Parts: sequence; C-alpha cells; structure tokens
Amino acid sequence: MAEVIIPGPEGRLEGRYHHVEGSDSPLAIILHPHPQYGGNMHNKVVQGLAQIYIKRGFSTLRFNFRGVGRSQGTYSRGEGELTDAAAALDWLQTLKPDAKNVWVAGFSFGAWIGMQLLMRRPEIGGFISVSPPANMYDFSFLAPCPSSGLIIHGDADEIVPQEAVLRLVDKLSLQKGIVIDYENIEGAGHVFMKDLEMMLGRVAVYVDKRLEDEALLLAPPEEAAEEAEGDADEASTAK
Repeated sequence: MAEVIIPGPEGRLEGRYHHVEGSDSPLAIILHPHPQYGGNMHNKVVQGLAQIYIKRGFSTLRFNFRGVGRSQGTYSRGEGELTDAAAALDWLQTLKPDAKNVWVAGFSFGAWIGMQLLMRRPEIGGFISVSPPANMYDFSFLAPCPSSGLIIHGDADEIVPQEAVLRLVDKLSLQKGIVIDYENIEGAGHVFMKDLEMMLGRVAVYVDKRLEDEALLLAPPEEAAEEAEGDADEASTAK
C-alpha cells in the first residue's frame, strides 16, 4: 500500500492506500483501535481487514487518527477521531467519485468510530465491526441502523463481555430491512491473538456473500433467473 498524506481537521493524517483503476471501483476505509492504548493503522487486525478488501478489488485506505504516528493533532475522545474518519472518506471519494459501493471496517475503538461514521454517511452500504466496545461507549446513536453488516467478537474477550455485544446485536437486529450477522469466535480474546486467521476468514466469507448477493441483485433479470435455476438444479442433484 502506498504512503499517503490526507488533509485532516487538525492537520495532516498519515495513511496507507491501495489504488484500483477506474472511478467507480468500490471503496473501503479501515479504522484502528484506541490511540491511547497503542492503536494504529499497523495493527494486525487492521492490516488483515485491509487485505480482505484489497483482494476483492476495493480501493482501500487505512490511516492513523490524530496524534498517532505522523498524524497531527491530539486525542479527542472520539469526537475529533470521527471528523478524521469523515475527512479520510472525503479524500477517498475525491479519487473515486463514481464509487457505488462503500464499506467501513473498524476494530475496537475503531468499530465505535466506524458505526458513527455509518450513521452520518448514507453512501456506506456495509460494515464490519470487530470487538465493538459495547460496554464502554454509547451505541444508542444507532437508531435506526442504516446498513446491514457483520459484528464479530470473541467469547473470551477480557475487555468487552459477550453479553454487552449480544445486547447490541439484538438491538440492531430489530431494525426493519437491516440484517446484522453475528459471528462468535469461541475462546478468542479481544485482539484475537491466537485466532486472527479464523476471525479474518469469517470476515472474508461474509464479505464474499454480501458481494455475491449484491451482484445478483444488480444483474439483468435474465441473468439472475438463470443463476437461480442453476442453484435449484444443484440442490435437486444434491438430494
């Protein structure tokens, strides 16, 4: 990924960007964990999430929030970091003005910021929320949740109890027309130290399924009907 400098609300933001040719390539922005506890764009979960989107043809950006690495400014308890994320998405969209598919993915603190960005940017059509700190931050702004997405969490998380995440999932699942998938990684902790590949594999499966569903939805009626008939034939053969 190429090094980039993004104009942010408090000065420059340091980032890494993977470019895909074409003004309408899909976009993904990846948000890192808490700046005051060592979180940065080089985090293994963040890098792994970015690679999932890169391998699927997304123009992909990960960046450091204010005060992290070479990004200017100081930690702002989430308010400033949200404006950082909005500025980073603005920058990304200037490069890809015709993008019709925009995703946000965040890990821990980044998941909280990502969900707030989701509420403010209607163009975001999908999200990945890894270890969302549902016991530490207020997620009540998600009413209603505007997009379907995946929440993934380890049931041995030493920072965020599973019960708090399940309450968040249940709340979001009540929204009409929105599908919230939940993946539990059994025995995994907050940072997925020993379960990183498994977690990223679950995310990749989810993203693939969403992209396949959207491609079918956008396909011409004849093509969609042929694919549906093919699925039916496969199911009949399996029986």
